[in-house]
Amino acid sequence: MASDSRDVLARIDSEKERYLEELKDYIRIPSISTDPDFKADVLRASEFLVGKLREASLQAERIDTAGHPLVYAEWLGAPGKPTVLFYGHYDVQPVDPIELWRHPPFEPTVEGDKLVARGATDDKGQSFAHVKAVAALLAERGKLPVNVKFLVEGEEEAGGQAIDEYVKKDGGKRLKADAVVISDSSLFAPGQPSLLYGLKGLCYTEIKVTGPNRDLHSGTYGGALWNPLNALCHIVDGLRDAKTGKILIPGFYDDVRPLEAWEREEWARLPFDEEAYRTDLGVPELFGEEGYTTRERTWGRPTCDVHGLFGGYMGKGAKTVLPSWGGAKISMRLVPDQDPEKIGKLFAQHVQAIAPKGVTVEVMGLHGAPPVVIEVQGPIVDAALDAMEEIWGARPVRVREGGSIPIVSTFASVLKCPVLLLGFGLNDDGLHSPNEKFNISHFYKGIRSVARLLDRLGDL
Repeated sequence: MASDSRDVLARIDSEKERYLEELKDYIRIPSISTDPDFKADVLRASEFLVGKLREASLQAERIDTAGHPLVYAEWLGAPGKPTVLFYGHYDVQPVDPIELWRHPPFEPTVEGDKLVARGATDDKGQSFAHVKAVAALLAERGKLPVNVKFLVEGEEEAGGQAIDEYVKKDGGKRLKADAVVISDSSLFAPGQPSLLYGLKGLCYTEIKVTGPNRDLHSGTYGGALWNPLNALCHIVDGLRDAKTGKILIPGFYDDVRPLEAWEREEWARLPFDEEAYRTDLGVPELFGEEGYTTRERTWGRPTCDVHGLFGGYMGKGAKTVLPSWGGAKISMRLVPDQDPEKIGKLFAQHVQAIAPKGVTVEVMGLHGAPPVVIEVQGPIVDAALDAMEEIWGARPVRVREGGSIPIVSTFASVLKCPVLLLGFGLNDDGLHSPNEKFNISHFYKGIRSVARLLDRLGDL
């Protein structure tokens, strides 16, 4: 019989408004990790989190790194019981384009059941639910049913290099755990929780195409040389077949692990309205790799996408100039068993091979992450499924995700324990977009879910 959590759940209900105000204070700190101008704010967010963990009676500290700090905390007062390591990130995405926000992005605003602000769901709101669940258990009982550790990073949105190095160097000593719990994803659908067992990897690149040694008059020099932006468009057009959706980089698919038959069958049974999906996105039709459904493409097939094109004149009105250079940011989302380093080399070779002879092309690797598929069986996984079902009213379904959480594969390989990806957000939360939001009711249910999970794990 699973432990009774009614005492803790009652405390959570009685203090939930205070939890929400604390989350708002956390969100107000503009911890944008990719912009050096916000370095002091990233540091301030780490100190805020250290303070909240100490208030909850955990031993907590800031760990400085070559990049942004890590936050570590622990409570190890349950000898012989399982140990849970909670992961999250306190950094957030930039807010551009700011003119599309309904409210100031770092002033959390309540709209009905929605809390609208940058970082509301990705990942301050979701990971703060871990903190408040542990705090509620300790405040109510003075102890926890299991041992807990926290490792929260400040540069997930900037590649996660510091935490990756820290976990690998630790080698499972200080961080030894029986399970890792991560909430940085979404429910499958409103009212339907999910257990995420697969994430795509990432190979993020930037290319710079250089032509003449200065900007040129397009009338005087036009027709005499390759315009770098024309050359850039030529290169981009050579990355993917416009009819089949197939990526044209030689060797790109060599290591792709095919989808299992059970995956395709199970995913096909999950409800999905493709027409509603298309309408919501506001596009005339969907497009992707031939031979696969939309869900199979987004969850289980690799991609190649341009994120930004720049160079030349981009102001108002006309300026007839042949630019000296142009650039693009391009990433590839990878699936098991693709290797980011290998894909990066293949990409660079292909770009150089298709580039016109009249320009010079530089390919730079920005960051990458390996794909991961996690085993989702065993008593710890069952405890998580049971806890989520109790709180959300439905048994979680097994899903994969097109996004990347770089540290997941490192946790899996170094700690060799189950990694439970239990998200409390929704697919329409606007991650990385203006007006990001987190359902307030999901914040509270997330806290309750974690408390119930820890009680269940204490029974193992």
